[in-house]
Amino acid sequence: MTRFATFENNGRRPVGSLKITGAEGEQIEINKANSLITTDSEQSLVTRQASHVKEIELRTYVFLDSLQPQLAAYMGTASSGFLPIPGDACLWMEVSPGMAVHRVTDIALKASNVRLGQMIVERAFGSLALYHRDQSTVLHSGDVVLDAIRSKIERRTTPEVTWTEVIRAITPDHAVLINRQNRRGSMIQSGMSMFILETEPAGYVLKAANEAEKASNITIVDVKAVGAFGRLTLAGREGDVEEASAAAMRAIEEINRNR
Repeated sequence: MTRFATFENNGRRPVGSLKITGAEGEQIEINKANSLITTDSEQSLVTRQASHVKEIELRTYVFLDSLQPQLAAYMGTASSGFLPIPGDACLWMEVSPGMAVHRVTDIALKASNVRLGQMIVERAFGSLALYHRDQSTVLHSGDVVLDAIRSKIERRTTPEVTWTEVIRAITPDHAVLINRQNRRGSMIQSGMSMFILETEPAGYVLKAANEAEKASNITIVDVKAVGAFGRLTLAGREGDVEEASAAAMRAIEEINRNR
């Protein structure tokens, strides 16, 4: 006896045959039972979703070849994923719109065995941090992401320094207020000099912080790499802070030269 599949219109068809009704009511008959079927409405949805890839804007692309001890420890305090350790290579990316960071994260993690340290989803922007001991592994994931979103490093948003200053011999009252703010780094002591840097987009302060720590014996007080503006606060002896501030500014200038 031949088996039949029953449809709402009481039409009789063999089980091996399949009928699909799309959004406009058009009936499509497929003879392969195991075929992947997409209705009219689903086709439209898939097309719209694919077109969104072209709309992802690369705001920040920062590669850190070797995380310095203080910065690695600081990023670990804010990490909700895998913790970085000194010497790890790190890739920080920021994209717009914010929800697009889920797509970017998925692509990066499937491209190699990098570890996800942070993923921050804001309304306007989304950021993620990838870590691995091997620099080439991190760079490979970055290349795959750039290819998937049809972008290049040169298309990242140009960093702008919106504020920079060295304050020498900070007063006790000033130091206490800074230490009581919402920060995850070390405390600043009265009499120290302080270097502050603000950038747009935010993620570029990570490059500045890492290069400053490489260049001089300073203390990282605060690094905010998420939001509309990035903010870096360093402290130490006057000569050390001067040297660190110069290294931080060179790091930002290097990013602009490599556009």
